[in-house]
Parts: sequence; C-alpha cells; structure tokens
Amino acid sequence: MARYKLFMIRSMGVLQIFFTVFFLPITSAFAYQDTLEKIRGSGVITWGFDAEGGAPYVFHDSIHPSRLIGFEVEIVEAIARELGVKVQYFQNTWDSILLSLQRGDFDIALNGIEITPEREQSVLFTRPYYVYAEQIVVRASDNRINRREDLRGKKVGTLYNTEAKRLLEEMGDVSVTIYSGQVEPFRDLSLNRVDAVFVDLPIASYYAMPNPQLRMVGGPVGEGYYGIALRKEDRALAEELNKIIERLLRSGELQKIYSRWGLWNTSQEKLFLHEGLLLKYTESPPSVSEKAPVAVTKFLPTLLKGALVTIGISVVSMMLAIILGLVLAVMRLYGNKWLQMISAAYIEIYRGTPLLIQLYILYYGLPNIGIAMSAFAAAIFGLGMNYAAYEAEIYRAGIQAIPGGQTEAARSLGMSRRLTLKRVILPQALRLTIPPMTNDFIALFKDSSLVSVIAITELTKSYGMLASASMNFFKLGIITALLYFGMSYPLSLYARKWEKKLRLYDRNL
Repeated sequence: MARYKLFMIRSMGVLQIFFTVFFLPITSAFAYQDTLEKIRGSGVITWGFDAEGGAPYVFHDSIHPSRLIGFEVEIVEAIARELGVKVQYFQNTWDSILLSLQRGDFDIALNGIEITPEREQSVLFTRPYYVYAEQIVVRASDNRINRREDLRGKKVGTLYNTEAKRLLEEMGDVSVTIYSGQVEPFRDLSLNRVDAVFVDLPIASYYAMPNPQLRMVGGPVGEGYYGIALRKEDRALAEELNKIIERLLRSGELQKIYSRWGLWNTSQEKLFLHEGLLLKYTESPPSVSEKAPVAVTKFLPTLLKGALVTIGISVVSMMLAIILGLVLAVMRLYGNKWLQMISAAYIEIYRGTPLLIQLYILYYGLPNIGIAMSAFAAAIFGLGMNYAAYEAEIYRAGIQAIPGGQTEAARSLGMSRRLTLKRVILPQALRLTIPPMTNDFIALFKDSSLVSVIAITELTKSYGMLASASMNFFKLGIITALLYFGMSYPLSLYARKWEKKLRLYDRNL
C-alpha cells in the first residue's frame, strides 16, 4: 500500500513537471502571438459565425448543402483575398460567439454583430461594413399596422440581443416574443401566432419580399452598424481590416456584393464617411474607471420570471407524463394484442427520437396538416408525451416487481382484475417507483430548457440572452445554476421524506 502511494505521488509530480515544461510555454506562445502575424504565417484566417437560420448573412445552400453562401461569406472571402490567405470556417452558436472569440477559438467574428457600447467593452470592433435599420413585417392581409406606433398592444416577434428588441422594450405596451432563429418569427407570423415581426432590414428583405403572404410596412426605423469583432489585443489586425474594408468600399466591391443580395440602399453611403465612422468605432474603449459597473442583481427579476415559466411548464408536463405513462404501462401489461403493440410502439418511438425534433414537429410541423397550437401548449405536450414513455417503463417495472401471489390472493377474495390493480398492485408499485419518478422530474426541469426553440423564454433562455448582452457568463451562470438547484433540491428532500414514511408504514403492517 505504501509503495502504491509513493508511486502515485511520484507519477503526479512527473506529470506536473511535464505539463509545466511542455504545455505552458505553448499556451503562452499562442496567447501572446500577434494574430495578424499568425494569420499571415499560417495562410489561414479563422472566421466564427452561426449558419443556423443565418440568411442572408451566412447559411447553407439548399442546392449544395455543403456549401456556405450569404453576403457575409462573400465579404470574408474578399477580405481573405486581400490578405492573401484562405478562410477556415468555425460554426458557433450566435449567443456565445463573442465569448468563443475571447477564448481564442477563431480570429474574427462576423455575423451581423451590432456595434453597441456594451459589446465594445468586451471586444474590439473594426470600422462598420454595413449600415442596418429595423423593419416591420406583417401579413399581407393585415391592415392594422402601418408604422411603429401601431405595434402597441400587439404581439411582435423579434430576435434576442438586438437593437430591434431594445426598441420594442422601450416602447412598452408591446408583447415581445423572442426567437433565437431568423426563420421562426416569419413562420409564426404566417400562422397568426404573432401580429408582426420587427427585425433588421436585411433579414426582413430576404424573408418578406419573396413571400406573397407577407409585406413590409412603414419605412426603416433606427439605425446602427455591423462590425467585425476582434479580441482586445488584436489592434494590428483591426487596423489592417479597416484598410481592407476601405479598399473594398472605394473600389465598389462592397456595393456589388450588397446589390447581388438586394441589400444596397442609400444608407450604405454613410460608410464613405471615413473620418467620422473610423474615429467613432476604432477609438480606444472606455477605461475601467469610466465603465459603469452593472450589478448582477439587476438581472435577477428577469431570471426569476424565467424560473417561474420553467416551474409551470415542468409541473404541468410531469402531471401529463405521469397520467399518460400509467395508461401506457397498463395497456402494455393488461391490454389485448393491439393495445400492447400500440403501447410498445409509442414507447420505443419516443425514447428513440430526440426531444428537440419532437418539439419542432409539434410546433412547426403540425400546422402543415392543419393542427396549430400555442408555444406553451406545444411545450407541455412535447415534454409530457416524451417523458410519458420513460414513466411507462418505470411503472411497468414497479408493477412486475410485485409478487404474483398478491394478485392470486386478491382474486381468491373475489376481487376483479381492475379492483386488484387499483387496491393491491398499484399502491405497492408506487412505493418502488418514487425514486426513479423523482429523478425523471428533476431531469425534466433541466430538459425544459429545450422549449426555447419554440419561442418560450424560460430560465436557460433568459440566462443566454442576459449573458450575451452583458458578457457576464460566469456570475449569471452561477445564479442560474443556483436557481435550478433551488427548484430541484426541495423535490429530492420531499421524495426522501415520502420514501421514509412509506418504509415506516410497511414496517407497521
């Protein structure tokens, strides 16, 4: 035993020395290596983006799915051509794209990223490469909305962490529905789930103009700029990119790219205001003393609101799962041949397919056959029907664990099969199934985060939006984790207490 301990201590010492000598110098070298020199030396510039629903920015070609297209794809290729390097693509979720950039996962982030004071405190932006504005889109048959003021009292869809969302929230008296993808709000608009969509003009133009069911109303409102995001220390790369953007603008190549995508307008002429824009968006960021610290507690009400939505969805979904799961278990054990086949097929299909796909089918797929439901109802049915399959197997195992003599004794006393199941089998099986049922309920709490894909702003979605806006992923993450723990731990304690009472009850029999 002593030799084993000595061997482990020496092994850990050797590994520590090896890590210090070998890995740390490499890490430091990469950390302090100039990114522009690295790009030129390797002949590759790494670009971070999110192609999921990214039209017309960057998305997969429907004809050649392996090929990426979009006006930002053409911009990055033009930049790479000017640098004399190739482009390496890095798919990343949009809400964490700036965090991944800071981690060093890629060299530049370019994906319709709006230049805002909050983001400028965390990353460095190049001069703007596009002037955007916000646009209202409504159904072609709807004449109620003609300007931004008409959105009051209406349900409006928009993307999270955007200028459009901020403008809607400033208006007040607007029911804002937040989406993570660009396709979903227009689909919900077509299905009468929202009254209007308010997004950046490039998105509105791409999705509304070719669709006869939709139309853009009013003129563009608000104005802002897209910029290429870089790490704070990459000033040399920022200067080089500024020069390239200037050349692409003066040569007319940017105008050609935007014109091909129907995005060139008079607002883009402001990009020629070299001095004003360059000074405004490449000046040194505010010093630490100038930055106003944002208290994390400021975000707590939004997180608590998301937690309430999570609790509501989870509790109702679990109730559905328990009832439906019990029905499926009884069908499989006591039903005829056809009922057993139906129950088995249901369980295997729901256990064998991802919950995310099931939610998409319920919310976005069923309207194609004339069945439309609200996002909240789709979330309840999606989670409940999925977990019912697992609950059914738990109940089946609990019922089968009851000795057969119990059934025989009950039948000998003249009880029917139904009465035996109700009075004898199920009460005993319930005691066996409480621990796994509790585990499923806690798991359902966490899986409820998936309903954000169907425009439900629950706790995880609230965290993602707030963290992306404030770039405070760590503190907000700790608070969110504590909220989840606070919701699930009392359930664990209650389940243990219930199990203890049942054990005492069994001993007293």
